[in-house]
Amino acid sequence: MAANAEFVSYIEELLAPLGSLSAGRFFGGRSLSCHGQQFAWIIGSTLYLRVGDATRADFEAHGAQPFRYTTKKGEVTVRKFYTAPEFLLDDPEQLRLWCRRALSLE
Repeated sequence: MAANAEFVSYIEELLAPLGSLSAGRFFGGRSLSCHGQQFAWIIGSTLYLRVGDATRADFEAHGAQPFRYTTKKGEVTVRKFYTAPEFLLDDPEQLRLWCRRALSLE
């Protein structure tokens, strides 16, 4: 599923204060990078943020799920990217804070 162009534009607008954002192709969706560092991606109308051992529990506490896809051999779970908790889409300041945390993982 491709990224919803309208949703990508909305997220880019919310994240503009982070700095130099760029978007590229990733898993059939759109990656989001800041100063050349990927921290998120969008597929359909779902925003995924990069997580690490230090942030995964926060995502899980808010009901976020890791990215999953199915192959002929079964389901694959990518625990490096989780869905952005829903409340972040209604709170641009918190969204940017969580994105800064995703950027600090590299």
